[in-house]
Amino acid sequence: MRNFLLGVLLASLIALGIKYIVDRSNTQDIEVASSGLILDQIKNVGKLVVTEGHFSDIITYKNDKTYFKVLSSKKKIIVMVNANVQVSYDLRKIEHSIDKEAKTLTITKIPEAEININPEIKYHDIQEGIINKFNAKDHNNIRKIVIKELNKKVKKSALVKNSKNRLISELQKIYILTNSLGWTLKYKDTTIDSQTGIEELIKL
Repeated sequence: MRNFLLGVLLASLIALGIKYIVDRSNTQDIEVASSGLILDQIKNVGKLVVTEGHFSDIITYKNDKTYFKVLSSKKKIIVMVNANVQVSYDLRKIEHSIDKEAKTLTITKIPEAEININPEIKYHDIQEGIINKFNAKDHNNIRKIVIKELNKKVKKSALVKNSKNRLISELQKIYILTNSLGWTLKYKDTTIDSQTGIEELIKL
């Protein structure tokens, strides 16, 4: 009888041991699968988000030169600009780390917006001095001024706001997945506990 009880006890311990190993293996498989899904989601989000718009502007370019302190020569031109503009976020540049044990995904860096301006420049009302003519240097300066002025307009426009909204939407997809899998999403040192928290936290 005693041997029988020892046998039953031993069999029970073996069964519990096997169950523990199986359960632990299943848990590890689930954790690996979860982290794999999160990584896949980051890869899917990690794309170029582009918002396009069109801008126009009119700029007056002037250049005055004085020769030998007595001879002055002026030139002026009206510049009409039509530009196609792209505001983009390269989400492939998102930097992150994964802590599988703590089930935490931490986003450490979100890329800045990239503004790409392709202007079409037309010149009107060209006025030149006898010895102060328009040259290649002037055209380069005009282009730099055009890009600078358009860049100011774009940053104040709805185009940037719309592109930021698209960025937020992509980041919210990561939050939805991590939350559904029981993981924690953090941005730097702060935990994100809602979809709106992404917008509030990164102050877009």
